[in-house]
Amino acid sequence: MPDSSPLPAPTPDALTGRTALVTGAASGIGRAVAHRLSAAGAHVVALDRDEAGVKALAADLGCDTLVADLADPAVIDDLSLGEVDILVNNAGLQHVAAVEDFDPDRFRLIQAVLLEAPFRFARAVLPGMYDRGWGRLVHVTSVHGHRASAYKAGYVSAKHGLEGLSKVIALEAAGRGVTSNTVAPGYVRTPLVEGQIADQARSHGLPEEDVLDQVLLARTPVKRLVEPDEVAAVVAFLCGPGTDSITGTSQLMDGGWTAA
Repeated sequence: MPDSSPLPAPTPDALTGRTALVTGAASGIGRAVAHRLSAAGAHVVALDRDEAGVKALAADLGCDTLVADLADPAVIDDLSLGEVDILVNNAGLQHVAAVEDFDPDRFRLIQAVLLEAPFRFARAVLPGMYDRGWGRLVHVTSVHGHRASAYKAGYVSAKHGLEGLSKVIALEAAGRGVTSNTVAPGYVRTPLVEGQIADQARSHGLPEEDVLDQVLLARTPVKRLVEPDEVAAVVAFLCGPGTDSITGTSQLMDGGWTAA
C-alpha cells in the first residue's frame, strides 16, 4: 500500500546509533513503526506475544525480537532490554460491551496491557536514558484518550490513563534530554479495528456493513480510516531531530473528531 503520510520518510541516518523498542510490533501500527524507525537507521527491538509475527518482521528488517505476553506486566522485569533510546508503547487490545456486562477480568487485562505495561517499560528504560542524556518515549494512545465512546469502558479508561502517564513522565524528564509524547489516532486500519466490527454491530443493533459509517466514523469529519504508515510517520517525527522541545503533547490524528 502506498505511504499516504503527510510527513516525509526520515533520512536514513537520522536515528543511527539509537535502539528502539517497539511493543505490539508483529502487525498493524507496531509493524509500521518498526519499519519506519529502521528506515531512519535505528536498531529495532520488536516485542510481541505473536512469535511467528515478530520472526517474520525480523526476517524483513534484521531486527532483534522479544516474545512476551504483557497480560502479566511483571514479565517486563525479567526481560533483557539492554540500552533503549526510544520506547514506543503500542501493544493493545479491545473489548466491546456495556459496563454492566463488561467482564471485570477483561477490564483488568486491558489496564494491564495498555497502562501498567507502559509504566513498567518506562520505569525500566528511563534511568539509562537519563544517564545518556537522550531518550524518546512515544505512547500510541487513541482519540479515546481524549473522548469516550459507549461500550468501551476498559479501553477508554486505559487510554486516558496513558495520556496522563505520558505527561507525568514529560514533567519529570524535563531538562534531561528525554521527551514523552503520545500519538492519538482515530480508527486505524488494523486487525484490532477490523476485529471489533461484529461486536460493535451486536452492541449497536446494526448490520456489520453499517458499522464503519454509522459507528466508527460517525463523529469523524474525514470519512476514512487512518493508515498505519501515517501513525508511524508521526512517531518517527517525534523521535527525530528538532524535537527536543516537543514533550508532554498529544499528537491527535483523529480526522477532526475532537474539533467538533
